[in-house]
Amino acid sequence: MTTFGDASQTRTVRLDEQPLGPVHYRLVALVGMGLFFDLYELFLAGTITGVLKQQLHLSTYQLSGILASAFAGQFLGALVIGRLSDVFGRRRMFMVNIGLYAGFTLLGAFSPNVWFLMATRVLAGLGIGAEMTVSDTYLSETMPARVRGRMIAIAYTIGFLAVPTVGFLARWLVPLRPFGIEGWRWLFVLGGLGAALVFVARRHMPESPHWEAGRNRETGRTRDRVPFIEILRRPFRGRTTLFSAVMILQVFGYYGFGTLAVLVLQHKGFTVVNSLGYLAITYLGYPLGSLIAIPLMERVERKYLVMGSAALMAGFGLVFGFATAVPLILVSGGLFTLASNVFSDAIHTYLPESFPTSVRGTASGTTYSLSKLSTAIQPFLLLPLLDHRGPGAVFTVITVALLVMVALIGVWGPISGRKPLDAN
Repeated sequence: MTTFGDASQTRTVRLDEQPLGPVHYRLVALVGMGLFFDLYELFLAGTITGVLKQQLHLSTYQLSGILASAFAGQFLGALVIGRLSDVFGRRRMFMVNIGLYAGFTLLGAFSPNVWFLMATRVLAGLGIGAEMTVSDTYLSETMPARVRGRMIAIAYTIGFLAVPTVGFLARWLVPLRPFGIEGWRWLFVLGGLGAALVFVARRHMPESPHWEAGRNRETGRTRDRVPFIEILRRPFRGRTTLFSAVMILQVFGYYGFGTLAVLVLQHKGFTVVNSLGYLAITYLGYPLGSLIAIPLMERVERKYLVMGSAALMAGFGLVFGFATAVPLILVSGGLFTLASNVFSDAIHTYLPESFPTSVRGTASGTTYSLSKLSTAIQPFLLLPLLDHRGPGAVFTVITVALLVMVALIGVWGPISGRKPLDAN
């Protein structure tokens, strides 16, 4: 006799085998739109650090606080909302995180002082931190297994169009005062209003079928709530430890570039406006890298794609740190951002595939949250190093962190492939 639980398991297997249809592309587009404004916000503060330092007369400590504030909120958002997505569902948490981001980013545009701006960045960060981890989990559970990596890469390609967008918008708006309001404030307004439109567009997104199947396995009862401590016990403890270390280390490269590149260029002697122009050009590597990742995702094992792209980041970052000629800065910076987004697409697929449905949101959210904590601490470590030792020393530290991460994945990283979600 077939039980309801057996039927649910059969249903999720059928979902893994179904052909791609318009509904899959619609979900990828909706997730990609949210990622667009999530990444817009992530790179916004790092992009305008130079102008904030000048216009708000910030000390190195205050500038570190501006950079760290959003990531502190993102740590809590990824940790808490990632966990809640296992309890209350992926769709509901999608609406919560985009609502938090839209509201507090818009409020941040009207900050009267640096402390108010920090506070709104923390609160907006609650939503930003959850967006990627819930997106990874949701797409992993709604896309057929054979094309899962490619579809996640398409969503992130849509999202990463935001990075050069914010770069060129900053280059255009920062020197201006439309309607008597500083250009950097308009950047926050655009981000908040755009996220509000995504909130409206997502109202009718369906729930994850994998999550619903798990919830319905016991008829008449609510979904079994796996204790948080479960991810620290066997058989999950090893992978939780590995991905915690990976997430802490990878941000030295990925967000280290995004948050410090303008300041690094200024340290090399370039003006704020010229630095923004050069940065906008290097930011073109983000969507291009994500675009390149689309065909690679199903042709190269995720583990080796993560390792190879991270090694390239280490090499190009070191060149960027020591380069002084503009052409070399632009080429090495562009290649760094290109490699970093092959890495990003691969790791955002690799992480949720490495855990089963019962703990996927919790494990992904918890380990991913550590990347935000690491990024929040990072400015307090790297900005003083930049001031006293220069860009070369900063990117040497970044290179070492990335190579240690590559070694950890090489030794302990699981093979993922295109297996059904709960077969890894």
